[in-house]
Amino acid sequence: MKVQKVMGSTFGENFKLITFGESHGKGVGVVMDNVKPGIKLDMKALQHQMNRRRPGQSKVVTPRNEADQIQILSGIFEGKTTGAPICMVVFNKDQDSSKYDNLKKIFRPGHADFCFYKKYGIRDHRGGGRSSGRETLARVAAGAVALQMLKGKGVKISAYCQEIGGIASTKYDPKEIENNIVRCPDKKAAVKMVDRIMAMAKIGESVGGIIEVRITGLPVGLGDPVFDKLEASLTKAIISIGATKGVEIGRGFESARLLGSENNDAQKKKKFNEMKNGGILGGMSTGADIVLRLAVKPTSSITKKQFTEDIKGNNTTIQVFGRHDPCICPRIVPVVEAMIALVLYDKLCFQQRIKYSKTTLAHKKQLVKTIDEEIVSLLAERELVLGEYAEIENGKAKKPKKRTATQKKADKEKALKLIERIAKRAGLDQKTAQKVFKQIL
Repeated sequence: MKVQKVMGSTFGENFKLITFGESHGKGVGVVMDNVKPGIKLDMKALQHQMNRRRPGQSKVVTPRNEADQIQILSGIFEGKTTGAPICMVVFNKDQDSSKYDNLKKIFRPGHADFCFYKKYGIRDHRGGGRSSGRETLARVAAGAVALQMLKGKGVKISAYCQEIGGIASTKYDPKEIENNIVRCPDKKAAVKMVDRIMAMAKIGESVGGIIEVRITGLPVGLGDPVFDKLEASLTKAIISIGATKGVEIGRGFESARLLGSENNDAQKKKKFNEMKNGGILGGMSTGADIVLRLAVKPTSSITKKQFTEDIKGNNTTIQVFGRHDPCICPRIVPVVEAMIALVLYDKLCFQQRIKYSKTTLAHKKQLVKTIDEEIVSLLAERELVLGEYAEIENGKAKKPKKRTATQKKADKEKALKLIERIAKRAGLDQKTAQKVFKQIL
């Protein structure tokens, strides 16, 4: 019998994760499973992603002062993954729940308060609990790991604010994105965006915007043609982020107004020279750059007086005071990159399991590459186990034991006979099996 999920906090099929924690609780974190062993992680790069999302980084975001310093509880030893679940957590330091005392029995407009209370019969009024945007720091932590995996495969994800408060960027300079506090690729537009955000904040209002994402370096065929289309997986991941209200890929809704000849991507020399369909056809990546956009709503928590109801259904008014972002867009950028990275790495893990039946040279090369990656991963795991074995063996002995030449030869012959038995059961040529084993040694 299938058990019904009470609250979906898990994500991924091959590269799995579960997030936990609340905005005003002890902390927020993530547990990642199915991480390959022996992978060296750049902890500075991981923390950099956390810093890009953290509150208090500029005048256009919430002044809540959290360092969001990530702490590793398990799964990493001497900078490398062990293959065990990785648990990372950030402990809350600067939460102020007093600002929410007057909201305990009142539903905040635009928030999940009403729906959460009606569904579960209980809610954490202190910042929304699991519905708070602070939950996304766990996504960024896991996404930072996925980003490092993708970087090694030549895949790059770049998100930025294309529009804020009705002010759109007209230029694209990737070097400018991290040089301004709104993460806009247009320097002049960025100045106007900041002015717009601050002007609205002064009158108790907030603004939304549009985030654009460019993905480069993907292979052809990532994704599946039916229910697990690449755009379906990406859209689900993005829409799961609080405050996102829509996603379009390529020309999106504009394609509804075009003719077939206008919407089709031209293909020459096995490449797509246009990106009208956003780098995805039939649910699978084309190898071209993927371009998508998402709509981000204005922050729901504003000091401007609004009408609402209390938990008894009585009409009332509300003003939400506290430390809130007048615009979520600048801080949602790393969250979007993280969720996309998790989807893409999960898809790549699945793609590596596919055994090609075609006899083309390109497919055979891809198959060899996939097998090589699996061998390297297994060898890394083997080294870890051997290290643990040596520690146990040396711990029992007064002095570390040294293997003699005769003993090493006997070990090799024993392993070779084991390989021969395995090859025979699998119907493999024993000479080939012995050759592979000698190459590994």
